[in-house]
Amino acid sequence: MTDSDDAGEPGYDAAFVRRWLIRTADVVELEAGHLTELDSPIGDADHGSNLQRGFRAVRAALDQGPPDTPGGVLVLAGRQLISTVGGASGPLYGTLLRRAGKALGDAERVGTGELQDALRAGVAAVAQLGGAAVGDKTMLDALVPAVEALGDSPAAAREAAERGALGTVPLQARKGRASYLGERSIGHQDPGAASSALLIAALAETAA
Repeated sequence: MTDSDDAGEPGYDAAFVRRWLIRTADVVELEAGHLTELDSPIGDADHGSNLQRGFRAVRAALDQGPPDTPGGVLVLAGRQLISTVGGASGPLYGTLLRRAGKALGDAERVGTGELQDALRAGVAAVAQLGGAAVGDKTMLDALVPAVEALGDSPAAAREAAERGALGTVPLQARKGRASYLGERSIGHQDPGAASSALLIAALAETAA
């Protein structure tokens, strides 16, 4: 997190967003096997490896010289994910970050409210792309409550994301590969919601 602005609100600059995404890449490396285990019974058993490949590409791009605005960093990361990750997760995560980055524009530093609004725009784009809503057993079940809680604090966003991800266990999948299983998808945590909770956790850890 950067220094506070004149109103006392914490600000987020390009360096912060870069640290957030690098932290996400670190966590994905650690949790890739678990994400794939979650994906095995209801998906293609590749969610962890796909995200691992994508965030390795994000890290490499950021190491080469990240943009100097928070929005620019997010757009770059989103493009990397779309171009390197197979399956549905690449377009979905890429759309989330790229749309949020575009919403931030060229500002060199943004406040919590601006970051929240940008992520809300990114989540809306994900919902439109996937045709999903909260309760469909997707990443939205973690992202939507997390973004709403971000107005309170990044820590609150993390807690909301983790609750949302765990809350997918009793749900029947209505979108994505898992929806083909019908009632057999009940009892399994959605891997996209789990990885989304990791993304938000990395945000909270970076802010702390």
